[in-house]
Amino acid sequence: MADRSLRGMSIGAKSMESDEGVDFAPRFQAHYDCPNGHTIILPFSVEAEVPPTWECRCGEEALLRDAERPEAKATKPQRTHWDMLLERRTIKELEELLDERLELLRAGKLRRSA
Repeated sequence: MADRSLRGMSIGAKSMESDEGVDFAPRFQAHYDCPNGHTIILPFSVEAEVPPTWECRCGEEALLRDAERPEAKATKPQRTHWDMLLERRTIKELEELLDERLELLRAGKLRRSA
């Protein structure tokens, strides 16, 4: 019975294909230098558009060797609560509201909240 058993290999473990007749895309290595002294080497296709910056493992932005740092994109400043409040009310209206609330608080009609 042992001589009749089927022997094989696990299907997902190894590929039966070979590299014969396969032409790999031409590649080159791009070197990125981090401000903290790290060097990142990444393979790219010669047809690929290589980004001028790459995020390093330390979190800093590494620059492609022999490349100039791209100009920073203009970003909008973050809106604060005060900015949004001023979009809805004027300073004069806010002063009037403050005076009304202070009067109510002093008259004992409002409780102080923590």
